[in-house]
Amino acid sequence: MIRLRPEVLEALREKGVEPQADDTAASLKERLNEAYLVEVRRLRGRQRSGEIPLREYAAHAEALKESFPLLGLPLHRWEVSG
Repeated sequence: MIRLRPEVLEALREKGVEPQADDTAASLKERLNEAYLVEVRRLRGRQRSGEIPLREYAAHAEALKESFPLLGLPLHRWEVSG
């Protein structure tokens, strides 16, 4: 099993991604991206249903993006070095 930095492991778990023994940093990032896309689709659905006004959608989308900071972190920074 890969050795993830504690803050990375915590951030993954907050988004419902639980590392398995055979996971790599790349496979975890892929699963995290899938969780992000589910949330994007949910947000888009809320906007289309009228729950979120179109003029506010961009702010919601930006807040969602900011809630997934690991997606912008290079993979080599996910693991404990050494």
